[in-house]
Amino acid sequence: MPSIVTKASLVCHDQFQSVMKPAMRRAITLISICFLSFLFGCNKEPSEYSADNTCNIVINPQFFAVEEFKDGFAAIKIGDSLSAKQSFVDLQGKMLIAPKFDEVHQFSEGLAAVRIGDETDGKYGFIDRKGKMVITPQFLFVGNFLEGLALMRDGDAFTGKYGFIDKRGKVVVTPKFDAENSFQEGLAAIRVGDAISGKWGFIDNNGGYVITPQFDLAGDFSEGLAPIRMGSEKSGKWGFIDKQGKVVIALQFDYAEPFNHGLAVIRIGDKYKGKWGVIDKQGKMVIKPQFDEKCRFSENLACVKTVNGSSGKYGFIDKQGKVVIIEKFDGTGDFSEGLAAVRIGDTATGKWGFIDKQGKMIINPQFDAVGKFSQGLAPVRIGNAVTGKWGFISK
Repeated sequence: MPSIVTKASLVCHDQFQSVMKPAMRRAITLISICFLSFLFGCNKEPSEYSADNTCNIVINPQFFAVEEFKDGFAAIKIGDSLSAKQSFVDLQGKMLIAPKFDEVHQFSEGLAAVRIGDETDGKYGFIDRKGKMVITPQFLFVGNFLEGLALMRDGDAFTGKYGFIDKRGKVVVTPKFDAENSFQEGLAAIRVGDAISGKWGFIDNNGGYVITPQFDLAGDFSEGLAPIRMGSEKSGKWGFIDKQGKVVIALQFDYAEPFNHGLAVIRIGDKYKGKWGVIDKQGKMVIKPQFDEKCRFSENLACVKTVNGSSGKYGFIDKQGKVVIIEKFDGTGDFSEGLAAVRIGDTATGKWGFIDKQGKMIINPQFDAVGKFSQGLAPVRIGNAVTGKWGFISK
């Protein structure tokens, strides 16, 4: 698909073709290209961030909202916040099916959840990668398919119960739980009771208890361990259990996330003033708590910020806690496919671009919002959150 600049330049050229002399036509066309290049940020002007200022918009900005690509498709929204309809585009920007859904989820294990109707009375079903409805809309709430099962709810958000369906739409775990997470590593965290006094445990894919409900909060299993909390949100402590329910990393943290490549992000102190660090699977502190925001790793690097407030800058550390990209950015995203989004400037007027793992600016800051690269493309927005439009760029 031609880029915006190329299309606009050709239109301008055609309009002048019949009325301008050749020399004048060439001059006008050149001026038009330069102006449009400047407008869309794909210029080659040198600057502090001029490692490679080119950008290639492969799906033109035209959508109200988008998500990253997954399984070859990206969810898109046409319209505005009040009347939008949703569908999917493929990697060439071709619409899978006409926008007619009121909500869609990303594809997962070959199926995507879609809702027809509003948030109160609408029903969810699932379509396949050809756009065919394979599970008819009948559920008030569903999650994505993971390990062959999808979370579903029978009833409203306040009194309904949660269970699981298979890829035929058949209920395989009876809705009887008050809250659930999706299956991870063969187990799903479930809650019995209300959000304040209820307890969390884990079930297998037949709905049987593997770890009886006993925790005040639980996260997903990852790499054989799951974070759990005993006590209230304010005074409780987090640790980690194994798949037999045994506490293997003592309850000592004020917050903990699941393990990722042998490391888990933890916080010491409350959510306002606490510091973030990283532990290994023996519970050893490999990066002492010192950062004001989460240092979650992606592709072996983690974004960090050591100063609270608008004056703080973001950089990246490696798994030993060494700063490998100095803190000089006003906003960042995670690394994905070798690149990370970074913002230069404040949240209102700053622009987003992309750096590589050496901190080199590969795509100059020029977009008003971005997502991460997935399957070779990244979503970008040109314009503000109300009237701006989303498209996709390549690397």
